[in-house]
Amino acid sequence: MRIDRRLVLIGVMLVVLSMTMATQYAHTKISYSFTIVHPSDADIRFIGSDNCSDDGTRCLRVLNNDTASVYLTLQLGELAPNSTMNYTAAFGIVNEEEFVVNITHFTITGENTSYFDIWVHGDRDEDYPDSGDDATRVMVINNGVPSYTASSCVWQLAAGDKNPDTMCNDTTAGTPTQLSTIWDDTAHIQYSINDNNNSENDTADFVWVGVSVTVPAGAVLQTATGTLVCHFESTSRN
Repeated sequence: MRIDRRLVLIGVMLVVLSMTMATQYAHTKISYSFTIVHPSDADIRFIGSDNCSDDGTRCLRVLNNDTASVYLTLQLGELAPNSTMNYTAAFGIVNEEEFVVNITHFTITGENTSYFDIWVHGDRDEDYPDSGDDATRVMVINNGVPSYTASSCVWQLAAGDKNPDTMCNDTTAGTPTQLSTIWDDTAHIQYSINDNNNSENDTADFVWVGVSVTVPAGAVLQTATGTLVCHFESTSRN
C-alpha cells in the first residue's frame, strides 16, 4: 500500500509540534533557616533611653520577657489636657547589619495620632520644639502626618558590627569608639544614656528618636493606643 508523501510529512510535523508543546513538571527542594531573636539581639535593634513619666521605667520596653510574645511597646505616660510631653530619646535604633541601612520614613496609626511630632536626631539630650530640619535632626512625623515617603532617606545608619552590646557614633574613625548598651532588668531591653557621643548621619550606626505628644485643651479623657512603624531600606550588594 502506498502512502502519500504529503501525509507522511504532515504526520512528522504533528509529532514534532507535540514534542515542542509538551508540558514539563519538575520540583527542587531548597532548605531555609532563620532565627527569631529578642528585639535587643536583632540585626536592626531598638534600644531604650528615656524613662516614662508614669512609672520611671524606660519608655521602650518588653512587657513580658518570659513568654513567646516578646515584642516592643512604647509607654508615654499620663498627660493632662493642654499639655506637652517631650521625650528627646524615647528610643534609639541601632544597625547591626554589616552594610548600610537607610531609614526611609515613619508612619503612625491609631487613636489621637494628630497629637504626635517625631524626630530622628543625633543628640540624645537636646530638645526639639519646632519643625525645622537640619544636619542633626529630621522631623519624620508632623501632627501625626508622615513628612516623608518610601522613596526618601531621612537618616543613614552606617554598617554595624553584629555586636548587640555596643553601638558606634563614628564608624569611619581610625579606632571607632564603641559605646556600651546596657541590659535593663525591668524594661527587658538594652539601653544607653550616653550624652557625650552624638550620632552622625551616615557615619554612626545608631540614631535617636524623639517623641513629642501635645494634648489639646479639649481632649477627651481616655487611654489612647496605636502603632508607630519605622521603615528601612538597604542593599547588601558589593
